[in-house]
Amino acid sequence: MRLPARFAWSGLRSPHVHHFSPIIHFPHPRHLERYKENLRSWVQGNLTACGRSLFLFDEVDNLPPGLMEVLRPFLGPSWVVYGTNYRKAIFLFISNTGGEQINQVALEAWRGHREREEITLQELEPAVTRAVLDNPHHGFWRSGILEEQLLDALVPFLPLQRHHVRHCVLNELAQLGVEAPEEVVQAVLDGTSFFPEEEQLFSSNGCKTVASRITLFL
Repeated sequence: MRLPARFAWSGLRSPHVHHFSPIIHFPHPRHLERYKENLRSWVQGNLTACGRSLFLFDEVDNLPPGLMEVLRPFLGPSWVVYGTNYRKAIFLFISNTGGEQINQVALEAWRGHREREEITLQELEPAVTRAVLDNPHHGFWRSGILEEQLLDALVPFLPLQRHHVRHCVLNELAQLGVEAPEEVVQAVLDGTSFFPEEEQLFSSNGCKTVASRITLFL
């Protein structure tokens, strides 16, 4: 379920939601040890203040390798770490690694006349996990998080097809309160890049450019 943008932004402004970006918070790999200590202290301190804190790590594939190992105690089977009960906390890790493998599975399913909704997690999880484990530049590299199966769930994002992007266009127009003619909707779709080159099946950027293209064509 996707919440309206105003609710999502309201939640992100909560003092108990903590968003980490590799570019903003961990830009220099040579400072890895300092980052690790700061991150451990930050997580521990905020869990002491609120056991239901949410920690969102964006672009994990661009985090300094080795950084995530400090989170192992907070993700492990113990109920109490450093004197704090952390089991109600939520950790979200967003990564682009495995995207090519996911796209390949989706393409093979389409060529096999299978519906997108028929693709199972069992088909995707091994390929995505292997792509992460084989990448020495990934934030999870040798962290033990995947090796010890400390993640509760893997949620792969399948590539969007043309009709999905069309829904994004219509939803964006609805949020803007604009009733645009079909020509505008089609123009946004025509301006979206799709792949593979022959089939033109999946959106190269999902719905990321929809809002800006709508503004352009309006």
